[in-house]
Amino acid sequence: MSRLHDIYNAEIVPAMISKFGYKNVMQVPKLEKIVVNMGVGEAKDNAKVLESAAKDMEQITGQKPVITKAKKSIANFKIREGMSIGCKVTLRGDKMYNFADRLINLALPRVRDFRGVSADSFDGRGNYSLGIKEQLIFPEIEFDKVDKVRGMDVVFVTTAKTDEEARELIRLFGMPYAK
Repeated sequence: MSRLHDIYNAEIVPAMISKFGYKNVMQVPKLEKIVVNMGVGEAKDNAKVLESAAKDMEQITGQKPVITKAKKSIANFKIREGMSIGCKVTLRGDKMYNFADRLINLALPRVRDFRGVSADSFDGRGNYSLGIKEQLIFPEIEFDKVDKVRGMDVVFVTTAKTDEEARELIRLFGMPYAK
């Protein structure tokens, strides 16, 4: 079991029950999965770039990424349907909690001029999205071996019904929201 999972059971569940007045422990929202996505636009010209991005993502998440393909052809971007243009990882269980712990406690504080993440990036259904500008903030990535700085999207999918519940859940996990 990871540290965040223990915190969830010991501290977060009682705090959520007292704040929102749930009648049953099963009503308390939980983190369902974390999806990490990396769009690699230059993969259309060079397939090696996508392999490098997938290798970085595997180091960061500890899980092999799935290569994502273009759903539509877009002439302006010179993309054809079915072309490989990115990679993503869906984390659940212990790997999810370990990644969230590393993201919140190790990676985000390493961002330059970090003042917290936006508390408004919720989708209305209790899911939180976060953009990261560079993969170098993760301690697993060695600066010398990086060919190009790439960003990624991190989506926290929760079972919360409202944004307010999800915001509180993720705050209790330790997410540093901007004041």
